Amino acid sequence: MALDPGLAGRTFAPTAAYAVSREKVAEFAAAIGAAPLDDGEQASLTFPIVVAFQAMTGLMTDPDVGIELHHVIHVDQRFEQTRPIRAGDRLTGTLTIDSMRHGAGVDMISTRTEVATTDGGHVATAYATLAYREGPA
Repeated sequence: MALDPGLAGRTFAPTAAYAVSREKVAEFAAAIGAAPLDDGEQASLTFPIVVAFQAMTGLMTDPDVGIELHHVIHVDQRFEQTRPIRAGDRLTGTLTIDSMRHGAGVDMISTRTEVATTDGGHVATAYATLAYREGPA
């Protein structure tokens, strides 16, 4: 059974605030095999995935959506950054389902997560495409 195409346009509640620290910046750099940027205060361009993944969890665990994580394939990811993320930032993410398409037994879900500081300053937009295929129970 296909997911409800009426979910397109739905925006989920913002994530809890995520405190960016020098330690988290260094951990992320190590995890992706990169050297820390400049003085160790600036995060990698892909760091918004930390907050975007928290927002994606809201989508995946919402019973009204009906997604089972073990049937999801992450197809695509891209980021548009407004300004660098730095240690000391407190970030939240707000996910919107931009579109849903169904074909050949697969639902394609395009999402957009707006990453902002807790005082409302836009930092980045994370776009993701997921493929969902319902399988046997």
